[in-house]
Amino acid sequence: MKKYDVIVIGAGHNGLTNAAFLAKAGLDVLVVEKNDYIGGASVSRNLHKDWMYSNCSYVCSLFRPEIYRQLNLGKHGLQVVTYNGGFSLTDSGDYLGSYSDHEVMRREIKRHSPIDVDAYDRYYTEMAKWCRFIRPMLLRTPPDPTSFKFRDLDELRFLAKKFGELGPKDLHDFMRFFTISVGDFVDQFFTSDLIKAHKAGSAVVGTNLGPYSPGTAYVLLHHYMGDVDGATGAWGFARGGMGSVAKALCGAFQEFGGEVRTNAGVDQIMVKRGKVTGVRLDNGEEILADRVVSNLDAKKTFLGMMDPKDAGEKVVKAAKRFKSRGSSGKLNIALNGVPDFTALPKGSKLIQGDFHIIDNMEAYERAYDQWKDGTWSTSPYLDVLIPTLTDPTMAPPGKHFMSVFVQYCPAKVKGKEWTDDLIKQFGDNVIDNIAKYSPNFKSLIEHVEVRTGSVIDKEVGLTEGNIFQGELSLNQLMFNRPFPGYAQYRGPVNGMYMCGSTTHPGGGVMAAPGANAAREILMDMKISTTVPEDEGDD
Repeated sequence: MKKYDVIVIGAGHNGLTNAAFLAKAGLDVLVVEKNDYIGGASVSRNLHKDWMYSNCSYVCSLFRPEIYRQLNLGKHGLQVVTYNGGFSLTDSGDYLGSYSDHEVMRREIKRHSPIDVDAYDRYYTEMAKWCRFIRPMLLRTPPDPTSFKFRDLDELRFLAKKFGELGPKDLHDFMRFFTISVGDFVDQFFTSDLIKAHKAGSAVVGTNLGPYSPGTAYVLLHHYMGDVDGATGAWGFARGGMGSVAKALCGAFQEFGGEVRTNAGVDQIMVKRGKVTGVRLDNGEEILADRVVSNLDAKKTFLGMMDPKDAGEKVVKAAKRFKSRGSSGKLNIALNGVPDFTALPKGSKLIQGDFHIIDNMEAYERAYDQWKDGTWSTSPYLDVLIPTLTDPTMAPPGKHFMSVFVQYCPAKVKGKEWTDDLIKQFGDNVIDNIAKYSPNFKSLIEHVEVRTGSVIDKEVGLTEGNIFQGELSLNQLMFNRPFPGYAQYRGPVNGMYMCGSTTHPGGGVMAAPGANAAREILMDMKISTTVPEDEGDD
């Protein structure tokens, strides 16, 4: 029976990133995936005729450029096309455009609220400042503040130096930023409720928090920390859909000699005398390895794949407390043409970007209240994209694919499992909300895939459909992610590691957790590594 150096559980983008760096270092690595396709939530699937759906994750920005370069992902076909602009629709029949051109954006702000023009500059200056401060920490292992190991002390000194560079005011502002709500944050800058709502959307995406929940200002920042072609905060489409990210990572991994097995779900991580020995598959097959890396979240890993005796009482309790409630849904729609939106000027290129349906902060709160009551939001926050306007490879000529991200959608409805009828009701409600602004939208629909949190959980393995593999709350960040004592990518038994978004720095198609975990594994094995650290801003 063959024995591998490392087995990675889950062929999501972090698992593949981890495996690629390990294989590049010369290790014999096997990736096992329960589905018959790779990618996890970073996937492109042909679910209707000639349409290709990015049916889970739908945009690319957070992916670390250092990883892209080190694994030479361009060679393996990964192309990210920047999209600029977008808009928010209003109930009054108007729109707020979002433009990459600074002066054009100022004019648009002035059209809605002249008093907020200068606030727009101050807002982006503030966000850029905190992006520059946080980004160097993404590709670093968080220190254990209770440890006296030289490495942890050195990392704490690094953090102390970073904070020391802040003046008293900036330090105060930073601490406040990480604790306040996005509602309170945008209130500091803008008077227009429409502008506030437009800026706040990213802060509630994927969270079970409302716009006035403490900590949502950081979630907003989390979405700003990516870049495309060096443009901080820019977003882009992966040509061919988000599955192109996983395909490129897999190509790099296999070029380094790595092996992938699909239809190979893991039943248990095998442990003997406190050390990993391999994995047992759902079909009973045992595969041996000295090290096992889980790309699954903390609950799936410690409560589902490990014997409680192996995980230990402390870890089991922490995993049970780990917050990963789902609050998101998604529709993937095949269209026979481009919808007309009544509010937009004819021929506007803004439709090539993302557009939002919600125009005031109170609407967020009402939507959140419905989620707390155990049902979907009847007037949800919608983040809508038509990537085929930029990437025509995803649909037949003249046809289009629309991605609709929905906030809020519960993992269960009033505590009960979703039925086919409830799923249809949820999907119809989303479609009705879009149709309010587009008279020809419904007539263009050829096919709809509706994905609730329970569907995402069952298919992709994200507990309750939580897109970040665990909430980005203050008590689940840095050395608390997933929980204290286990934030350095190592598990409770020798040879067991974690590399998913349940670890630092968290969710999104970033690949940083996978890379950071690979660095730790190679360090434990005393093998030199090419895993990058942050290269800083140019």
